[in-house]
Amino acid sequence: MHISDFLDPQGWLGQSAGPRYVQLRRRIEKAIDTGILSPDSSLPPEREIAEITDLSRVTVRKAIQELVKLGVVEQRQGSGSFVRAPVARVEQSLSHLTSFTEDMKRRGLETTSRWLERGVFIPSPEEVLTLGLAAGDSVARIYRLREAGGQPMALERASLPLDILPNPIEVSRSLYEVLEQSGNRPVRAIQKISAINLNPEDADLLGVAEGTAGLSIQRISYLDSGRVAELTRSVYRGDAYDFVAELRLST
Repeated sequence: MHISDFLDPQGWLGQSAGPRYVQLRRRIEKAIDTGILSPDSSLPPEREIAEITDLSRVTVRKAIQELVKLGVVEQRQGSGSFVRAPVARVEQSLSHLTSFTEDMKRRGLETTSRWLERGVFIPSPEEVLTLGLAAGDSVARIYRLREAGGQPMALERASLPLDILPNPIEVSRSLYEVLEQSGNRPVRAIQKISAINLNPEDADLLGVAEGTAGLSIQRISYLDSGRVAELTRSVYRGDAYDFVAELRLST
């Protein structure tokens, strides 16, 4: 069936509750779910959808914007709206302290990084307090876009004391591999996970629409001695990552 026939309003418009833009959004979602609209295929232009459904272009635009926010559709500058290809979701256990590279390697996924910042800097007040830095100390900082299987997955900002990571340029793939070689690999960590909507800059880097759901994660990692070794703040795509925790009944 062609999408124009599927969007013919007879038989679906007005048959369910909700505003008309919601009904249209659901109809387009059904077209995607049933394969009438395949991944990477283009949606008809707003004007054409409005003519087929007898809805206003404002209503059509709102329905498409909802699909973009849901991560179902992406808008390409100058080309129109396209069905997003599904992203394979990745599960990460919260019971083991591992690196992004190690997690992806276990799943058979090749990882790459796009470096956004890497070097020695004057620390922020948060870095001074969390890492226990003294007055005049500098901080090693790395900021990168993490990719797995060719897909952008996360933005990772890590800060470490200079005596733990003297040369940030040494980190080419796994930070924890470098720390293990120097005997400074963390043995435990505390993570705080929050639900967020991605800001324009982060959304652009992760290849999703502004306002798309994401996960903000702050990790403070410790050496065996109890010293703080690392402060990492990461932003993960909400459509590509699941964090899983095993819970046991206390006795």
